[in-house]
This record gives sequence, structure tokens and C-alpha cells, in this order.
Amino acid sequence: PERARYHSSVLDVENLEKGQDFSELPDTCVIFITEKDFYGDRKPIYHIERMNITTGEPFNDRSLILYVNGEYEGDDDLGYLMHDFRCADPDKMHYGQMADRARYLKESSEGVSQMCKIMEDMRDEAHAEGEKDKGIKIALKMIANNESDARIRDYTDLSLEDIQALRSGQTVTA
Repeated sequence: PERARYHSSVLDVENLEKGQDFSELPDTCVIFITEKDFYGDRKPIYHIERMNITTGEPFNDRSLILYVNGEYEGDDDLGYLMHDFRCADPDKMHYGQMADRARYLKESSEGVSQMCKIMEDMRDEAHAEGEKDKGIKIALKMIANNESDARIRDYTDLSLEDIQALRSGQTVTA
């Protein structure tokens, strides 16, 4: 839910300039296609909208969040799309555009190069996140031992802002 809130807020911030009237915000929809059934109710799609709890009326802020169940296997357009997302064989996909793109990425030298680059970038990002996680753990131990911010920064490569946030009990993410 917090990730959905964050992405929804980013859309709002990016679509309204300083001084613009709030009524000029566009309708927004954040769509999460989840690997598993996020809510566990075996529904294909979960619609999330804000509401006034006191009155039971919709809040009507023109923002919508959708969770699409990636496990869904219905005999309809959405079921076919989820099948294609999970399918490794382009010849068994329902949608031609997805099959063509998968074939390109798997079978052409240009596509394979693109996929290798994407995988390298993902590996590097995961490594960097892991290093920051290690730094956070070390910093927390050093904070418990009353080490200085400068010394913590030298050992962890965390920013002073992150170290100060940890000192105040805030969560710092990788």
C-alpha cells in the first residue's frame, strides 16, 4: 500500500506546476501487475479508491490504483495477458505483439544484447542495494557504540542524512 501511495503521489507532483490550480490535476491510475495474488481472494483485479469513511461515500479525488493478479488464469483477455507474461515460449503466447517482442529479445543478436545489458544493470542495482543494506546494519551497530557520524560515514559510505535519520530512529532504505 505504501508503494502504491508513493507512485500515485509522484504522478500528482509531476503533473502539476507551482501555482497551478489543483483542479488541473489529471485523472491518474497506478497499475501494479503482481507476481502473486496480492490480496489472496483469487480475483483478477483489485480496484483501490479512496473513500470518506464517515459517510461511506467515494472521495472522488480522481486517482485509482489497480492490483492485477499475475496468477490469474481466466479464459478472457486478462487471463491471456497474464499467461503471456508468465510464458517463456513466444510460440505459446496469445498476443502477437508480445510474442514478437519476446522472440526479438530471445532470438535476435540485438535483442539478446539488450537483455544482457538490462540484466547487468539489474545485477549492479541489486549489488548496490545489498551494499547499502550492509552499511545500514554496520551503522546501527556503530551508533549503538556511540561512534561519530564521520567515522560511520568512513566505514559505510552512507550519507550524513542517512546516518542522522538512523540516529533518530527513522527507516533508511537501500
